[in-house]
Amino acid sequence: MKAIILCYSYSGNTRRIAQMIKEKLRCDCAEIETVKQYPDNYNDTVEVGKREIDGGFMPEIKPLDLDLADYDTVILGSPVWWYTFAPAVKTFLSKADLKGKRVFPFATNGGWIGHTLKDFTKECKNADVRDGLSVKFNGKKLLTDKADIERWIKSIK
Repeated sequence: MKAIILCYSYSGNTRRIAQMIKEKLRCDCAEIETVKQYPDNYNDTVEVGKREIDGGFMPEIKPLDLDLADYDTVILGSPVWWYTFAPAVKTFLSKADLKGKRVFPFATNGGWIGHTLKDFTKECKNADVRDGLSVKFNGKKLLTDKADIERWIKSIK
């Protein structure tokens, strides 16, 4: 298996889970980043995010220095924004060729995942999307049991 973790992280929580996965699987990891930064103020970002989700907006993202053809497994992470994945992930998925790849999605959230994992399945066209993981936080405090996260990571191998 040749795997890569790709994630978008606003507050650092999704990045933190990606690092946990990277340590366990010893695989490559890259971060999806927007060209234009979101506001530093969380509440302002929530409002911008709602407008973007409601309007189907896809922000410009920085190029990733990788070739997805080199990987058969993609572990894809995003925070939940208004019951789905972040707009930056939507931009990535609109351009990525995941045909024939195994995709393991995970979503960090404050308690309500909405339809995020179903949306990953819908948007990862022609990919074999496996069971996803919901990782709950309260601010920076991880609420999901680490053993549950580790069990999910083992399912990737």
